[in-house]
Amino acid sequence: MALRAPSPSTHETAALATELVARAQQALTAGRLPDYRELFEQLESIPDPQRRYWAGARLLELGLLAGSDPPLPRGGLFATIATGALRMLGPQPSEPKLLDYAGFAFYELWSLDAAEALFKAAKRLDPRLEQVDRNLACLAQRRRQLRGAGSAALRHPAVAELAAQALEIAERARPAEGMRLSLCMIVRDEQEMLPRCLASVAEAVDEIVIVDTGSSDATVEIARSFGARVLFHEWTGSFAEARNISLEAATGDWLLCLDADEVLVGGDTPLLRALTARTWREAFYLSETNYTGDLEDGTAVTHNALRVFRNRPGYRFEGRLHEQIAHCLPGYLPERLESSGVRIEHYGYLGVVRDTREKSRRNIELLRLQQAESPPNAFLHYNLGSEYAAGGEHAAALAELERSWQLLDALAERDSYEFAPALMSRLVKALRACGRNEEAIARAQEGLERFPGFTDLLLEQALAAIALEQPERATELLERCIEMGDSSSRYTATVGSGTYLPRIHLAELLSADGNRAGAIELLEHCLREHPSFVGSVLPYANTLLASGMEAGSVVAELERHMHDPSPAARFMLGTALYEGGATAAGETQFRAVLARQPHSSRARVALGEALLAQRRYGEAADVAADLDGDDPLAVIARRSELFARLAGGDADGAEGALESARAAGMPASELDLFATWHELTCSRL
Repeated sequence: MALRAPSPSTHETAALATELVARAQQALTAGRLPDYRELFEQLESIPDPQRRYWAGARLLELGLLAGSDPPLPRGGLFATIATGALRMLGPQPSEPKLLDYAGFAFYELWSLDAAEALFKAAKRLDPRLEQVDRNLACLAQRRRQLRGAGSAALRHPAVAELAAQALEIAERARPAEGMRLSLCMIVRDEQEMLPRCLASVAEAVDEIVIVDTGSSDATVEIARSFGARVLFHEWTGSFAEARNISLEAATGDWLLCLDADEVLVGGDTPLLRALTARTWREAFYLSETNYTGDLEDGTAVTHNALRVFRNRPGYRFEGRLHEQIAHCLPGYLPERLESSGVRIEHYGYLGVVRDTREKSRRNIELLRLQQAESPPNAFLHYNLGSEYAAGGEHAAALAELERSWQLLDALAERDSYEFAPALMSRLVKALRACGRNEEAIARAQEGLERFPGFTDLLLEQALAAIALEQPERATELLERCIEMGDSSSRYTATVGSGTYLPRIHLAELLSADGNRAGAIELLEHCLREHPSFVGSVLPYANTLLASGMEAGSVVAELERHMHDPSPAARFMLGTALYEGGATAAGETQFRAVLARQPHSSRARVALGEALLAQRRYGEAADVAADLDGDDPLAVIARRSELFARLAGGDADGAEGALESARAAGMPASELDLFATWHELTCSRL
């Protein structure tokens, strides 16, 4: 067996690249052009292609910056820069930044045809390079100067030969063709969500690789019906391990990672396919919308999700939970990563979460295992804090998020980490949840200085001011939120933080101050401009009722603004009517919800309460009894059923309801109370 020399470590490779750049700076400062020229040949000694690219780009930048230094021979310098750039572009000409640098060198050499070809090639690859437009404009101006004053070209003997090479490279600098995209997924018991996911993306990918970690439903059959290659892997408690198996098996040039509850937005298939042609990138962020509400109420958060990247052995996930791959990518090269604008929608948080606290505890256990296996890091504490917050443990969440921020704040490139804005936002929320509102305002201000335009933080300041009973301060902050508008998805922003959410809070402040007309105007704006968000329905209906409008007119007003209100809107309206004393009208709305969503536990419980309020005990008991015993609201339903049966004198029905309540997990103290009532009822019969 042949011996293999050990490969340089990442640290050694980075050090080698940094050393070459330092030597280039020294050579240019000392005016030693031959030494600077030789460094371009030494780039090949850097084994990692991304570090090699970084060092080469820095060599070109240093040379271009030194071009204004009189002691250096300008013709020789720019010829050296042009030669070095073309040497780097030869094997792979599709590098917009290097093409632009090369074009600048030829521009300075007055080789304008070559410069123009290079600039146009750079723009053809990446139209968002703003400096290319400026360079082309300057080039056009120089052409006019050349016609008016004759050739002022730097007479360097190599220019003609270099120009010929430049024209040939510029012609070859085109988006790649025939690149293959592999979809990589891990699944388990996803028969409900998987068909929609695969149907949305099937036309965009060339291969589907799915790792199943133990499904007991039809998941595998569904995957195979879409042509997926299914691999089986026993679950070990590590999401990264399972994901990496799918990456190892993929054969595409590019990899796309999705979860079963994610869907590619219709119409974005061509945009996703187009990404594969941009071989000068290493990864793409997709714009993900997380729907977080219940009954499709329109509540959502947007963020940039790193989901598409080159198929390279060094790009692998790490982490048992909330696994990450960004640390493997060349984050020190901003031009290698792009926010693509391709959209995916995540529905995993939609609807009532059955076991939020139990799931959080399970996730925390996995994260604690990961913590024991690795040194402290900010992302791990961020995830721990997020899980504690999801479980309602606000003090524990605050402690973890504070620790995460301390670790992140100590890093040189702290603000470049993708989760940094979300960490700040969750830290401020945790401070508010713990009643530390002044600290929340101060920390949010720190965040706004770090992340300008992050409207979520301004909204958090306003909510803290409301909690501090400072309406004028809150009003000013809410109005500023509207001026700023919603934040960019790169901040993991809450949809509506700069539009309807501050208006709803402003309406509440106006209503509390007696200005119901102003409140109604703001809420009608929300209904009119943002009909998919139904969170404005409840305050709108409440304000109309408080102004003296009768129930029927309130319903008519809502239907005027929202054609065919969704079940979520009907539920909100029914809640407002019920709480406002219009119980029968509320009942009508709850029944309308159940007509369209028969399994809605919230609507069923609410209908039972409305019937109870009208002393229709038998109907109320039957409605509550229809809720499954394993539903998250089962205890509430059993409470309503017991009350209805006992208040209605149904002792036999109450006996069965007591058993159902015990099975659903009703606290012993409540069971004892209802049992005593049952005994008294039976003794009177």
